[in-house]
Parts: sequence; C-alpha cells; structure tokens
Amino acid sequence: MTIYNPPLRDMQFVMHEVLNVTADLQQIPMHADMDADTINAVLEEGGKFAAEVLMPINRSGDEEHCVLDQTTHEVTTPTGFKAAYQQYVDAGWAALACDPAYGGQGLPLVVNQLFYEMMNSANQAWAMYPGLTHGAYAALYTNGTEAQKETYLHKMTSGEWTGTMCLTEPHCGTDLGLMRSKAEPQADGTYKITGTKIFISAGEHDLSDNIIHLVLARLPDAPPGIKGVSLFIVPKYLVNVDGTRGARNSIFASRLEHKMGIKASATAQIELEGAVGTMVGEPNKGMHGMFVMMNAARLGVGNQSLGLTEIAFQNALVYAKERTQMRSLSGVKAKDQPADPIIVHPDVRKMLLTAKAYAEGGRALMCFSSMLLEKEHNHPDEKVRKDSAEMLALLTPIVKAFITDNGHIATNACMQVFGGHGFIRDTGMEQFVRDNRINMIYEGTNTIQSLDLLGRKVLGNQGATLKKFGKLIGALVAEEGVNEKMAEFITPVAILGEQMTKFTTEIGFKGFQNPDEVGAAAVDYLRVAGHLVFGYFWARMAQVALRQIAAGSTDPFYVAKLQTARFYFAKLFPETATLMRSARTGSKVLMDTETALA
Repeated sequence: MTIYNPPLRDMQFVMHEVLNVTADLQQIPMHADMDADTINAVLEEGGKFAAEVLMPINRSGDEEHCVLDQTTHEVTTPTGFKAAYQQYVDAGWAALACDPAYGGQGLPLVVNQLFYEMMNSANQAWAMYPGLTHGAYAALYTNGTEAQKETYLHKMTSGEWTGTMCLTEPHCGTDLGLMRSKAEPQADGTYKITGTKIFISAGEHDLSDNIIHLVLARLPDAPPGIKGVSLFIVPKYLVNVDGTRGARNSIFASRLEHKMGIKASATAQIELEGAVGTMVGEPNKGMHGMFVMMNAARLGVGNQSLGLTEIAFQNALVYAKERTQMRSLSGVKAKDQPADPIIVHPDVRKMLLTAKAYAEGGRALMCFSSMLLEKEHNHPDEKVRKDSAEMLALLTPIVKAFITDNGHIATNACMQVFGGHGFIRDTGMEQFVRDNRINMIYEGTNTIQSLDLLGRKVLGNQGATLKKFGKLIGALVAEEGVNEKMAEFITPVAILGEQMTKFTTEIGFKGFQNPDEVGAAAVDYLRVAGHLVFGYFWARMAQVALRQIAAGSTDPFYVAKLQTARFYFAKLFPETATLMRSARTGSKVLMDTETALA
C-alpha cells in the first residue's frame, strides 16, 4: 500500500535554515509580518490535505479515468475528484498566494509551491486542475484590463472558476507561429474565434462552474509567424454584466486523449466554432501575455516531478527495509531472518540515495526560484526586481528540464528497488513512472528547454547571467574556502564553475560558425548547468548541517543531510565530465547520417 509523509522537516530546513526566506519576505511590504511559524502551520495543514484527501483517490483515478459524453461534450472526472476539489475550495487553498484585492490570502509564492509539491506527490493528475488556474490567473493579473480582472480574477481566486491555456494545434506544437486558429473582430469589441486546439490539460471537467480558457489565435490581418499571434479570454460559459454565469459559449471538448499516465487529468481536444472571446493585451502581441502563464507552468512541471520523486523515494525506502533477498556481501546482517533486507546491498542504496538527492536538491532549487519570482513581482527595489527576473529566466529551463529528467531517473530507480513487484500495479510504483513521463514532454520538451537555456539565456547575453550565478558560487567559496570540512562539497562546484566559462565559450564559438553545434550540445549543456546549480545548493545545505553539528546538535537530520550530500558529489555530480566530453564531439556525428537514417 502506498504511503506518503509530507516532507515538512526538509521544507523547513530549506526555507528557514538554508535560504532564510522570512528575512527576504519581510523586505516586501505585503509580507512584512510574515514569520516561520505561520508558514510552517499552513504547510502542515496542506500536507494533511494532500495525504488524507488526495492520495487515497490517486490510484482509483488512474484506473477510472475521465469520461467524455459525446452528446453533451461534458466530462466526468473520476470518483472523489469533485468532492476533493470542493474541500480544496472550501478550505481556501485556491486563494493561498493570490492578491487580497481579488479575495486572495496573499501568502508567499514559496508556500504555494511547496503546497503544490505535496499535492503532486499525492495526486499529480488531480493537482493539474487547480494548478493551471494559477497560471491563467497570473497571465490575466499581469496583462488583463481592470475590467477583465474584476470579471474573472475574483472567482478564479476563490476556485469557483478554473483556467486553462490553449496553444497547441494538430499541426503545430512548440512552433506556435504555424497556428491557424482565427479571431474575427465583432462590432461590440469581442471576437469570434474558430479553430482546433489539442492536448489541453483540464480542458473540460465537472469540478468548477466555469472554465476560463486563454486562447492564442490570429487576427485577419495578422503578420505571419509568431509576431501575428494574439491572446484571448474564451470562457466555457459567457459572463453576464453582473458577473454571473451566462450562456454556453461555442467552445467544447470533442475528444479526450488516452494517455500513458496522468489518466485522471482530462487532456482534451478543444473545438472553437465562432466562440466569443475578448482580447488580452495588444493585437499580435499575444505571446507576451502567454509567456507569463507558460513560465509559471514550466516551474509547475518541475514541481510535479519533484513531488513524484519524493513519494517514489519514500515508498522504495520502506520496501527496501522490509523486503528480504540474499545475504549481504560483507556478512549476515539480519541473523534472525533467512535473508537480509535488500537495503544492505550497495546498488539498492545507490538507487534510493539517487532519488533522495534529486528530491532534496530539487526542493532547494524550487524554493530559491519561488523566492526569485516573489521578488520579481513584489519587491519595492526596482534593481532587485530586475536582477531576480534575470536570474529566474536563467533557472526556469533548468527547473523544468533538469528536475523532470531527474524525476524520470528517480522514479525508474525506485521502481527497480521493488523488482518485479514494481512492474505490477499493486505497489503503485509503475504509476509514478508513467505519470512522470509527460513532465519531460509538455510545456516545451526538455530539448526545447535546453535550446532556450543555451541559445537564449546564456549565449544570448554572452553568459552575463550565468556569470552572476557564478558570483554566488564565488561568494560561497570565499566564505568556506579555508574550511577543510567543506572542501569535499565546495571544491567540485568551484572547479565546475571555472570549467563552465571555457565550455560555454567553446560551444558559443562553434555555434557562431554552425548553429547546429548549439543544437547538438544543448541537452548535455543543460544537464551540466543543472549539476552546477544543484551542486551549489547541496554545498549550502552541507554548510548548514556542518554548522549545526559543530554547535552541538544531535539531530540525525543533519547527519543524514551530510551523508546525502557526500553521495551526490561522489556518485551523481561526476557525470558532468562525461556530458562535457559528449557535448564537445559536435554535430557532425549527428547530422552526417543520411545513410544511417535513410
């Protein structure tokens, strides 16, 4: 039977001992009174909701799926999903980090992200319904008119209405400049929108009273390509002048996709047949508004894999302690049993520690990124806002791609711990593997994220932002460089930081001569950059643990943190050498392959 214990202690460690988030939050006027006790109390209750309400319907939802009525175009979610959503709304969870001006509670974004990590652990498919609403809320909050905000944000904040984003079309995915959906201007200032959108997560369901779709479409006179795309609000039900729900709009689900995982999430094909919409922002500048939602979604997808990595680790650890198989190579460990628990075997420990290291490293990066997002939007100092936005732009593709790749590695490793029992449905492990697999694909495949990181975020400004992250590493090295106990954590990061400069320059020079060189190196490059970032946070976590032990703490938490840090630097971090060697081989062995791929 699957278990889940919300990792509250580790969340508290990252927030309060490593990042000291309350000190940063108190520099922001809206969070001036925020304290650790409040944050901890909220997350404790959030953990109960995830473990007690969402997890029990995770497997049943996977087995039951969603059902589309082809006559009414209505979708019924699995048993228990609607009731769980009502509990979520009634408890005020939907409003957690939203603006009080629209009925929100105004809590920090980092709290909301950690709450969502726990929901993703417990039930990723369910968490996608309210999760997408946060992205739609952010897009309208940033780019909508005051009238649009008043019309939609109050009920999206309360959870009465949910949101989606409608980008992909049957003939185009990431290349949105190829889209064909059309928006015809009407005399009353609205638009009639016609087209087909596919792979729309939570595109149709029975959880909320209305679904607010954010749709990309082209105006009749739009220029070609991505510069001719506009953004529109297209609600499932039109909204009356008094804010109440009106007539059914002509936007509906024509099919649900039959997927490998997240089967309880309604992934819909959406048809728009002259559906009424209103424009968000300026004509032909829809991507500006949509990027707000897309970037929020990319952070959210990384958080999905973080959640699955955590719950897969927890269950594999319990199993490894209970399952007996063979004897330890170094001698009998369980003398009262016919065989030893499999946790005595080195490679089982390697698989477990891989998941643990990737979960805890991912959590530190996620919290750090959430604080950057908070500062970008709410800090009173313009320079802090700008610097935070720049750093977050660099880290976003790493959050999305590195954490989800790690989730793939970790969930598969944890399933392997179960042996044959992991491959069957009874243990729940194979669902974590299946559910995680989509995270590497949607919201821009991990290859797209890699191209974004290397091509735009690094080479696009001659490595300026990467150098700023390097300064964080430099400051840590300067602080701890003479501390022998920190050498095993600091030295690998410092060396890789120096290597990254030459590595980046080399790829940039080759890419200037042949752009395919960037494409050939990008995936390897992102993974190296991911380890640089994880290495920095693991060094900081080790620093705190060492200080606590030196101060006399006997809490085994800190010993465990050091042991995991040592494992990470010894067994996972060294793959950077192989990755850099692979990246340097260039594009020729990939592109000069006409015969091999004939």
